[in-house]
Amino acid sequence: MEYRGSGLYDDELFFNRYQERRRWSENANDTIEKPIILQLIGDVTGRKVLDLGCGDASFGNHLLDLGAASYTGIEGSENMVAAAEKTLHRANTSIIHTTIEEWDFPDSQYDLAVSRLVLHYIQDIESTFKKVYQTLIDGGSFVFSIEHPVITSSYGIPREDGMKQDWVVDQYFHTGIRKQTWLGAAATKYHRTIEDIFSALQQVGFHVKNLRESRPDQANFENIETYERRMRIPLFLFFSAEKKQVHF
Repeated sequence: MEYRGSGLYDDELFFNRYQERRRWSENANDTIEKPIILQLIGDVTGRKVLDLGCGDASFGNHLLDLGAASYTGIEGSENMVAAAEKTLHRANTSIIHTTIEEWDFPDSQYDLAVSRLVLHYIQDIESTFKKVYQTLIDGGSFVFSIEHPVITSSYGIPREDGMKQDWVVDQYFHTGIRKQTWLGAAATKYHRTIEDIFSALQQVGFHVKNLRESRPDQANFENIETYERRMRIPLFLFFSAEKKQVHF
C-alpha cells in the first residue's frame, strides 16, 4: 500500500519498525538532526511553541524542560497522537489530532514554530509557509528540517538490499512527487530544490536567517564507521527564518 503524509505512521508494521529505528543509539534524528535544530532554535525561555508534525511529542518535553512557556503539537497520525498523549503530561500543553493542511492556524499566536522532517510530505509548501507566517507574532521564528534535496532526488532509483552505499542524484530540477520504499512501506514525498524552498520563504515575507546542512559532529557518535558514513552525503536541510517586525 502507498501512503501520503502522516498516514504512513498508521501502518502498524511500519510504525513498529520506525519506533525500533528511533531506539537505535546512533539514529540520524538524534545524532545529527536534533542537535542542529536546537542550535538554530536557541533560547526558548518564555516562548510559546507550535510543533508541526510533533510525532510522539518527546521534543515538546525537551523544549519545556529548556524553559518554553507552552507547547502545541499538530499531528495527523493516530498512532503518533496516542504516543504523544502518553509522553506529554504537563501544564500549558496540547496535542491536536489533525493534519497540517487541515488545521486552522490562529493569527499571531506563537513565538516559535518548529517542524522536524515533516514538510517533505506536504504538497503545497507555499500555502503552509503562509499559514506559519500568519500564526507567528511579529519577530517570531520558524525553524524546520526536511530531507535534503539530494536525498529526495535520488528516490525511485533501484538499489540492492542492505544499507545504502551510493546515492544517484537525478532529475534534480524536475520537482514534485518522489516515491520511496522505506522500512517496508511505500511513501510519497515531494522533491524541491534548495532554491525553491528559500524563494518560497522569502515570497511569504520571512527573513531567512540561517541555512544549514546535516554535517555530523563526531562527538555525537560512538562508532567511527557510522560517523564516516554520515560524512558522505547530507541527509537533511535546515532553515531558520523570522517574521519581520512591522514598524509604524
